[in-house]
Amino acid sequence: MSDVNAAASGPAPFCLAVDAMGGDHAPDIVLAGLELAADRHPGTRVLLLGDEALLRSQLPRYPRAASMCEIRHAPSAISMEMKPTAALRLRDSSLRMAIDAVATGEAGGVVSAGNSGAMLALAKIVIKTLPGISRPAMAAVNPSARGDVVMLDLGANIACDSRNLVEFAVMGEAFAKAVLGLPSPRIGLLNVGVEELKGDERLREAAEMLRDSALSEQFHGFVEGHDITAGTTDVVVTDGFTGNIALKTGEGALKLASLLLRRVFRTNFLTKLGYLLVRPGLERMREWIDPRRYNGAVFVGLNGIVVKSHGGADAESFAAAIDVAMDAVTHGINEKIRTRLDQISAFSANGEEERATASSMAI
Repeated sequence: MSDVNAAASGPAPFCLAVDAMGGDHAPDIVLAGLELAADRHPGTRVLLLGDEALLRSQLPRYPRAASMCEIRHAPSAISMEMKPTAALRLRDSSLRMAIDAVATGEAGGVVSAGNSGAMLALAKIVIKTLPGISRPAMAAVNPSARGDVVMLDLGANIACDSRNLVEFAVMGEAFAKAVLGLPSPRIGLLNVGVEELKGDERLREAAEMLRDSALSEQFHGFVEGHDITAGTTDVVVTDGFTGNIALKTGEGALKLASLLLRRVFRTNFLTKLGYLLVRPGLERMREWIDPRRYNGAVFVGLNGIVVKSHGGADAESFAAAIDVAMDAVTHGINEKIRTRLDQISAFSANGEEERATASSMAI
């Protein structure tokens, strides 16, 4: 491990900048997560931002993490309670310096388990949004009966118009291609019913725009809440208010199911015996729906990769967030978004030209 006191040297930028001081259990969990991630991503270069003295004292306990990390001292840290306006003024914080590294191109992406409001505010101002994107959205992967499903927005935008929802669909498709490896993800708009007349005007307008876009062949139409876990589509698009409630409800349902199963198998001797018989299958199910596997929400639509880990993440959870960030960086999620936006713009322009030609011929 070598010192880094200014800009990192070397032929290539860092893959990731990691905020070592963000989260409820930093920096221990951050370092432990990087230790796990090092095996999955050999050769990765990570810029680690935080209290240099503290990190140097703890990093030797994590030799694989030490081999991939270079430390840069950050004099301050943003607390979980700090308001975004105050965080914006704290230019020497570990989170701000990590985001600065992405904005300058020194790192391909940033990962933090810190204050989500501050993270989004800093990213929007420092990294800025991609051309053609009006608002970034929070996207994450969730389990379903048919495999993983991408959901967005999960809380970054409480109120959205039809244009925002179409942009979320574009970003969700790119996310599913980059992170899930799907060549042609199916897209659904979350609604109170699947019929075309269901929902409010913005949903119906967004659906019409998607049917008339370059995404038309992948657009499934409206989906309902149960379609998320059924895996009816690969991407579920909604506003941040509804998406956050759906996400938290799903997480709560998984915890409730786990609790009820434990109660059932502890009822008496026969149920305990039954547990021993089905334990291998239950262990596989637990691994499949383990929320730690799905940690790491991406603020898509920004001019750089920004990944938010749960504040209370453990080592396995934080390593999963690193995995998500690496997938987004190495598979070029932003390039996929730019390409799709260009295709939609060209598709729309061609449609307008055809309609204008048809109108003139009619006259």
